[in-house]
Amino acid sequence: MDESIRVRVGCKFCDLAPERTPAVFQVQPRKDDVHELIEESWETTPDVDRHEYVDLYGNICQRLTVPPGEFTLRYDALVRTPSTLDAADPDAPELPPADLPDDVLVYTAPSRYCLSDEMAATAYELFGSTPPGYRRVQEVNEFVHNHLEYRYGSSTSLTTAHAAFESGVGVCRDFAHLAVTLCRALDIPARYTFGYLPDIDVEPMYPMDFHAWFEAYLGDRWWTFDPRNNERRIGRIAVGHGRDALDVAMATTYGSVILNELSVWSDELTD
Repeated sequence: MDESIRVRVGCKFCDLAPERTPAVFQVQPRKDDVHELIEESWETTPDVDRHEYVDLYGNICQRLTVPPGEFTLRYDALVRTPSTLDAADPDAPELPPADLPDDVLVYTAPSRYCLSDEMAATAYELFGSTPPGYRRVQEVNEFVHNHLEYRYGSSTSLTTAHAAFESGVGVCRDFAHLAVTLCRALDIPARYTFGYLPDIDVEPMYPMDFHAWFEAYLGDRWWTFDPRNNERRIGRIAVGHGRDALDVAMATTYGSVILNELSVWSDELTD
């Protein structure tokens, strides 16, 4: 990696569980992206056994059982990643469904939060006359950025892309869901992505948190688009890919666990 930066990423969950509760955490950077994991560490209080597995989408997950009472999980990692902006190619073409790779087809179908069949008429009304390719996806990205107002707490775990479209408000996952839905309605493969996004060369707007964006398959690869920010960024580190947020939940618990606190960090190291 010729031109690179180092970024320290991580998170801390402070939970309260009434009883022993199985859980899955997904917070580690993917191993197949442009970044390189230099080191990582885990800490749980109290100490519990855990084991790692890779899910259907290639995401790294940790299984453990949250004990009764107060429980803290802390993950920290040092990552080397390119110092350049997200890659872009305005001339990247759309591929007809018949020419898509087998493993990409799953990202053309409706999913739990991205009901592209329900929004097909809307997508074609808005973008049907736009020439296909990278620029059309960028138009989708810009439309979502302008159509939705970012409002913390404006949606729930049940909010679909169509509901966000109708309400005109949402958080970053809603921005990503709506863009994914519109792309799929146009037969453009699109997948939901979340991870860490440091504030490099931009003014911080909100407290650091996990961030959601989307990727579209054009030409022979996936390209990054960020409808919440509508700009290419430096240091984006993907944790999970999936059909929508259901596939890449940062924490899944099989019981009633109360999240008392979540802190996330993503900071460039300059020394």
